[in-house]
Amino acid sequence: MTQTRPVFFVSDGTGITAETLGHSLLAQFPESRFRNHRLPFIDSPEKARDCALKIRDAAIESGIRPIVFNTLVDPEAVAALREADALFLDLFEKFIEPLESELGQRSTHTAGRFHGIADSQDYKKRIEAINFTLAHDDGVSNTDLEEADVILVGVSRSGKTPTSLYLAMQFGIKAANYPLIPEDFERNKLPGELTRFRHKLFGLTIGPDRLSQIRQERRPNSRYASLDNCLAEIEAAQRMMKREGIKWLDSTTKSIEEISTIILQEVRIDPLAY
Repeated sequence: MTQTRPVFFVSDGTGITAETLGHSLLAQFPESRFRNHRLPFIDSPEKARDCALKIRDAAIESGIRPIVFNTLVDPEAVAALREADALFLDLFEKFIEPLESELGQRSTHTAGRFHGIADSQDYKKRIEAINFTLAHDDGVSNTDLEEADVILVGVSRSGKTPTSLYLAMQFGIKAANYPLIPEDFERNKLPGELTRFRHKLFGLTIGPDRLSQIRQERRPNSRYASLDNCLAEIEAAQRMMKREGIKWLDSTTKSIEEISTIILQEVRIDPLAY
């Protein structure tokens, strides 16, 4: 049996950068097993030494050398972290030094430099996008839809809400979403409030087996979750989207990141730059 190797994501900030890149790299090794540990806000040599102890303990417990993805910028903290026996992948070192050489200047080497984003106009716009998306989730509100960058439509539980939130949080996109329900299919037309914004609509669909599985977790043994009903709703929604000229994609096997990227390309939205 393949051993489970401990992996640490160490950062002077949230650890999201280290974890995101680390996961992308580790995904290239599907035959290996990993146990992940995020160690954020390691902003001093003392904290880094505590991390080194945790890394050593994990090595003893697992009997295998840990992997450490590190985005610390304080040289003393980095040196303290390296007191542990592990494979260290210093992500800033890999990229900062070549950038310094290319740009002909030294980086600030300041811990948490990215945190200043909280004071930027783009960050404030991203917060506004999140608030807008939450207020326009699942058709709760039809007000101010003209402010939406995109309006996702599809049957219930097809992935509209998590995709909308990801677009808002990651890209500052004001994303509303609206469920297509049996009453819409009986009328054989889009909900009236959406017709004015047809150019902003983008559809999500999903495989009936997967939809039934998701709905069973929400309402077990209900007609809502039955395979026959799921298939009927999906087919009706797809017919409506084709008739209305709405671009759509199947979310069954795609991640939220993939879905969001396709939406940005298809709707031609320019996300905020950070």
